[in-house]
Formats: sequence, C-alpha cells, structure tokens
Amino acid sequence: MDTLSGGQVKRVALARTLVQEPDFLILDEPTNHLDVKSIEWLEEYLAASKVTLILVTHDRYFLDRVCNEIFELDQGELFQYHGNYEHFLEKKAERHANRESDATKAANLLRKELEWLRRQPKARTTKSKAKVEMVHGLIEQSSAQYQENKIAFNFGAKRLGSKILVLEHLNKSYGDLVLLNDFSYVFKRKERIGIVGPNGVGKSTFLDIITGKIAPDKGKVEAGETIFFGYYTQGGLTFDLSDKIIDVIKNVAEDIHMGTGEKLSASQMLTLFGFPPPAQNTHVSELSGGEKRRLHLLKVLMMQPNFLILDEPTNDLDLITLNTLEEFLISYPGCLLIVSHDRYFLDKLCDHLFVFKGAGQIRDFPGNYRQYREAENLEEEVKEVPSRVVEKEEKKSRVVRRSSNKLTYNEQKEWKGLEREIERLEKKKAELEAEINCGTTDYQKIRGLSQSLEEVKEELDAKENRWIELAERLEA
Repeated sequence: MDTLSGGQVKRVALARTLVQEPDFLILDEPTNHLDVKSIEWLEEYLAASKVTLILVTHDRYFLDRVCNEIFELDQGELFQYHGNYEHFLEKKAERHANRESDATKAANLLRKELEWLRRQPKARTTKSKAKVEMVHGLIEQSSAQYQENKIAFNFGAKRLGSKILVLEHLNKSYGDLVLLNDFSYVFKRKERIGIVGPNGVGKSTFLDIITGKIAPDKGKVEAGETIFFGYYTQGGLTFDLSDKIIDVIKNVAEDIHMGTGEKLSASQMLTLFGFPPPAQNTHVSELSGGEKRRLHLLKVLMMQPNFLILDEPTNDLDLITLNTLEEFLISYPGCLLIVSHDRYFLDKLCDHLFVFKGAGQIRDFPGNYRQYREAENLEEEVKEVPSRVVEKEEKKSRVVRRSSNKLTYNEQKEWKGLEREIERLEKKKAELEAEINCGTTDYQKIRGLSQSLEEVKEELDAKENRWIELAERLEA
C-alpha cells in the first residue's frame, strides 16, 4: 500500500468498503480520483443495490441517477427534497423565488414602518416597543434574502494570434508503457476540448508535454507567440503557508478585467470562489487540502491566460463554487482544455473530446461526453449484429430441415407469411444500420435512427420466435 498514490489508496478503500456488502453505506465524495468508466460502474452498482445510502457528492449525474432523496445545507438550515437532483433544482428554485417574494414584502412593510417612526414627535423619548421590535425584525428579514452571485461573467483574456498550438507526430513511452503514438493536432481559436480515459493512460503526461514540463520522445510542440498558458494541476500547491489568502491572490493581480471593461477585485473573486471577506485574512496554513486547491485554481484564473488547461478542477469543489466556475468558463474567450471525470461539467463546457484509449491511441471525437457515450453504445450494438445473425440463421437452418406435416393449413400459411415478414424486417434493419454507420455527426438524427432500429429489432425478434415455435412442431 505504501507504493500507491493518494488516488489509488482511495480506490482501494472504496473497494474494501463495497466488498463487505453493508446494509448501510456512507460515502464522502466517492467519485474523486475515479476515472469515468469506474464512476459509471459504481453508479450502476449503487442504483441496483438495496443498500441504504448516504452520499456526499458534487457529481450531479451521479446524484441524479443514484439518489431519490436530497438534503441540502443552506446558510445553517437543512432542507429536504424527495426526488433526484433534477427535482431538487426545481424545488430549490421555487424556494428561492418564495424567499425573494417574502423579502420584497418585508422591505415594503419596512419602509412604511420607518416612515411611522420618523413621524413621531421629536420630544418623545419612548416609542411603541412593539413597533420598534417589529422594525428590527423586518430589517433582519429583508436583509436575509438569499443572494446568489449575480455578476454576469464576461471574461477578458490576453489576445490570441492566428497561430495557436500545433502538435506534430507526438510519441511518448516509459519502457513498455506507450502513452502517445504519433498524435498530431492543430488547435483553433476558442476550442473547448475535454480529455477522458482510464487512469494511467497518459492524460496528465499529455498536458505536461503541451506546456513544456516534459519533452516528447519524438515529435514537435509549437505554440504561437501570443499564447499564454494557465495550467491548473492537482499537484500545484506551492504556497508560502505564512501568507494570508488575500495576499496570495493580490500577488498575482489586484483585480481581473472583464470583457465589458469592468473589473473585479481580488477580494470579489475570492468571495465568488468560496472565501468570504471575513476569511480572506486567514493564513494559508489554516486551510484544508480542498481549500488550498480552490485557492490554486483561482490563482490560475487571475493570471487571465488565453489558453487554459485544467486537470481535474472539480475535485473538492462544492456545487455553488462549481456553478460559479462553470459560469466563469462559459464566457471564457480563449482555448480551453479540460481533463475531468465530471461528466456533467464536460457536457456543459466542452464540444469536442480527446478520448485516451490506452497503448498510445487517442480518439478525436467531435461532440460532448454524452454524445460520445451514445455513439459508443451504437457502435457496440452494431458489432454484435453479425454474431446474433449467425446464431439465428443456424437455428433456422436446423429447424427448416424438419418435416412440414405437423402444422394445420392456417399455421403453414402463417409460417410462410412470417418468412416474408422476417425478410422485410431484416432488410429494414440492415438499411438502418448502414445509415447509422455512414459517419454522420448529427446526433439527433443518430438518436432517431437508433430508436427506429430498436423497434425493428423487437418486431423481428417476436416474428422469429413465432417462426421457430411453429418450426419446432414440424419435428417428426
């Protein structure tokens, strides 16, 4: 165990917990340090399990598919929602709307009560105690209105030239472990690429090669003259522990320029990313590991790079900070390259994937993660078609050799009709499979074709089963 990384130790701990098959399971951020395939396996396992589960997670797809009840801690209050993450969002929005409505009513009443207090004669030294207490209560109620981040992000970044980043025939190996095999790519302006794949297939090594931290065995990396990288890594926590949080950020920049010409101060940015003003004078030595990573992420953003590289940025972020980061990145005008196991995060921000398959193979996929999984599932179905066809044909050939004297006239007529129907449906199935495999990237069209294919396959299976049922009665 002492030879494993922190992420590997966490995976062993998760495996040890699950293998005990408990009745009551408590998981705190179980998807951190898992690759996407492992997360999807765990998701299916827990969804099918009868275990009672309490789960803390920021993985919204995981939450949506596994949980049927959600508790939210919000400003010291605990709220309970019956349903999945999607239902939680709807009910939370309703609660905030009601709270805002209540705060607006309180503010209106407050104005009236203040007017009453001001109209009282100056000589009076005492006022209605009930009235004064009521005003104080209204002030508290109107100021308790839930304030989310209302800033409209319009991120400003350094200008990008015509040449961005060119990768030519990159190769990288460590002994027998091949991580990159003749990979080439030319980055274009404002590209938003996600990187997925199992642990240990070279994703972080690829980022280190791009940023010049390590050299490829073969090939070239050419960055344009205007490129300024911002690189967030899990291991970049190089702080002076005696520094205050506010000083860490101010040492990078006093403020950040938005695309509108406005500025956000270092203190405002810290507040947005979960460090409110009272905490900003805390020393770095007092922060948890997750808080240090959040501070490191903000340091990278404050540099205002025009090519931003994020390696697992969502680990240790709560949902509010995660939403802030997403809103920030949606408006980001530069190139974005993200390694993440958070499928929701990738779907929201990336429209292009590099899928690391292992053994140096990288698939360049034009779409987000959800579209990639749909395409991958379709490809697997199509691969299974030949073996299923052979199996069915062999079964047909076995029964067709039997005598035809055991059926009534109507059953023989039905049997022959089934043969024609099966032939028609097999032709239709082949046409749909050919259309799916023609290379189109219109995923709405692929989804429609896939649904039609499933319907045809179901009908075909039903008719083949009936054909076999009749044929088996032909046996002498």
